[in-house]
Amino acid sequence: MEYTVELTERGSVTLPAALRERYHLEDGDILTVIDLDGVLVLAPKAGLVSRLVGDIERIREEAGLSVSDLIDEVHEDRRRHARSMR
Repeated sequence: MEYTVELTERGSVTLPAALRERYHLEDGDILTVIDLDGVLVLAPKAGLVSRLVGDIERIREEAGLSVSDLIDEVHEDRRRHARSMR
């Protein structure tokens, strides 16, 4: 599902009510914003997730890989797996 939100002058974003309800978000909840090479991920209550993402990002950068490289490799793995299932 896709939603459109607007960034205010002060940098605030209002999450649609449907998302707040779905993820049980309330006023004052802490959210983590994760930048995956230009793709922003908003993770509710994600202390562990943000640490893991940080580790993954560090490893990705040390390996000299872009997010596109990782996505391309996933697609290639799926193709190899599909061929092996024939």
